[in-house]
Formats: sequence, C-alpha cells, structure tokens
Amino acid sequence: MQYDQSWMGLGIVGGLEAGLISALAGLLLYGVFHWLGRRHGWSDGPQIGWAFLLAMLLTAGGDLANLFYFNYASLQSLPLLRAKLAEVHDPGSMGLRVVCEILGVTLGIYLGWLLGRRNWRRNHSRWR
Repeated sequence: MQYDQSWMGLGIVGGLEAGLISALAGLLLYGVFHWLGRRHGWSDGPQIGWAFLLAMLLTAGGDLANLFYFNYASLQSLPLLRAKLAEVHDPGSMGLRVVCEILGVTLGIYLGWLLGRRNWRRNHSRWR
C-alpha cells in the first residue's frame, strides 16, 4: 500500500522522514502484537515477525514494489517509462528511502521490544 509521499522532502530528508514514519509504525504494531501475544501465550518471535511483516507492507511496500518494477519489468517504450516515473515521488532516491524504511521498522520494533520487556529496569540495575 503506497501512502501519499508528495509532502515529503527529497533525498536524505525524504529518507529520514520515511524512516521515522516506519519506526512509528513498527513501534505501534509491535505494541499491538505484544498485547495479543501476552493474551495468547506467544513468544517474542511471532510478535516481532508479524509486526515487522505488517509494518514493512504498510510503510515500505509501495517503494519496494516500485523498486522491483523498475528493475525487472520490461518497459518497451520511453513514454511508458516517463509515465511510470511521473507517478513516483523522488525516483532518484527510492533505494535510499527503502533502506531508511527497513531501518526505521527495525528500530521501532526494537524500541517496542525494549519497552515491552518486564523488569528491564531491575535487570539493568545490577550492572551499577
């Protein structure tokens, strides 16, 4: 699912904005799956896995599909290529945006996992 990226910046600014959106999505989705997992007795693996998969589909799915399409589709005419590129926000930085989205989802889920751990303050206090 591609969300509207017309308001985003270009280059690294757009990548950081996309990464922040992905981090928030990963954090929220991990919170949902952590809550579901506690109710149904899941371990950390399914919680992290489902949150990562859904966050990637929601935030990076459109950019990944475009990246795949432009690399492997047979574009037979220059006007078709121009029409497809006109639909993409900042096609020159699409790969950077995908990397930032992957890192953002990973960071968001990691932060959610840290916040969701029980007694994490007590576990860190023994090192003092």
